[in-house]
Amino acid sequence: MLADYFGVIGFMVIAAGFSWLVDHSPLSRHTLSRRMDEHRKQWMQHMAGRSVRIMDSQIIAGLQNGIAFFASTALLGIGAAFTLITALDPVMTAVADVPFLDTTSRIQWEVMSLGLLVIYAYAFFKFGWAYRLVNYSAMLLGATPDIARDNDATPEALRGAYRAGAMNVVAGRQFNRGLRALFLSIGYLAWIAGPLAQIGVTLIVASLLLSRQFFSPALAALSAGDDAMGGVAMPATEDRGDEA
Repeated sequence: MLADYFGVIGFMVIAAGFSWLVDHSPLSRHTLSRRMDEHRKQWMQHMAGRSVRIMDSQIIAGLQNGIAFFASTALLGIGAAFTLITALDPVMTAVADVPFLDTTSRIQWEVMSLGLLVIYAYAFFKFGWAYRLVNYSAMLLGATPDIARDNDATPEALRGAYRAGAMNVVAGRQFNRGLRALFLSIGYLAWIAGPLAQIGVTLIVASLLLSRQFFSPALAALSAGDDAMGGVAMPATEDRGDEA
């Protein structure tokens, strides 16, 4: 029985290993996402020293719009997966003559389609929670005490900025996990070509995501700022984790 689903098992192992490597391993502190977490905090610290914060509120609105777009995309994926489950017979008949596609087991197609539904539902949950956390971040930004023009930020303003920055970091991590689920769903979709194809495509997608986290031009762009300052590194902060 398990032999029919070793592609799904391989997909789960790859996805879990990727998540551990990027989020919890000792190497996670060198990822693009972790470096951007530092910039999220710095953004809020600088916000505390500004008397006019229109730009900050506009950035928050842009983040909300981006999250809402991907949440609606995940919702469409849920509908498509549910439609696939309820209309398997015509779908299997339509692709029966396509080479390399196994349409002999209806039960296997049902299980695979249900797994796709779970992936998109997980992504939607993450995007929905990220959207709410960005709302909280906007509220914390609004709760940060104002300062007079040309004055330094007060301790109360800095504490409020730290809270807003920490909330924004958690929101960003939830968004990243939802986006990761969408990307990995491409590998999961390869099950229609067989278990080996599912594992192979998932490995390719995971490898591309890892290269973006550790070796991408975007990460090099962040390091370029350090080089311009004579190699001064950004201070590391303790990772206390976030909600799974």
